Amino acid sequence: MSVELIEKEHLSYLNIIPSTEDHTEQLTTKLADAQRLGNEFKSKATITFNTTIGPKKVETTVWSVTEKYLQLKNNIHIPLKSLIDIDF
Repeated sequence: MSVELIEKEHLSYLNIIPSTEDHTEQLTTKLADAQRLGNEFKSKATITFNTTIGPKKVETTVWSVTEKYLQLKNNIHIPLKSLIDIDF
């Protein structure tokens, strides 16, 4: 399945919804690694998430991870329940 890569500036235009399966537990280590990469090395992660028009992915720096959200630059939050995968 090919997932469209979008610009992080376009995230605010999407309706992000929970994925069909909650991957939060499986992604716990990757979430911590993505945050560390972003904060210590300014490296980007590729985040795949679900929207009303299908899965999308974005390459961006993860600023922080809370109990329910992945926080990106410009106060953008992606719900953890919408995540499909994270790669570096």
